[in-house]
Amino acid sequence: MGSMSIWHWLIVLVVVIAVFGTKKLRNVGGDLGAAVKGFKDGMRDGGTDAPPQQVANANKAADPNTVDVDAKTRN
Repeated sequence: MGSMSIWHWLIVLVVVIAVFGTKKLRNVGGDLGAAVKGFKDGMRDGGTDAPPQQVANANKAADPNTVDVDAKTRN
């Protein structure tokens, strides 16, 4: 009673296919695969981002209202 046999799983599979249809299940599988691939690519390319200073300089060029100020440190 506690464990599910192969027949229980087959009945569940038939009900899921009847409710959602094969096209929607195929789309869900493709979307899940694309999400996993995107996550792996993001994790692999995560360390190759530009340093923060370069990102800040790129943002300054995009906004004409930005005032460019350099902070000086005291010795």
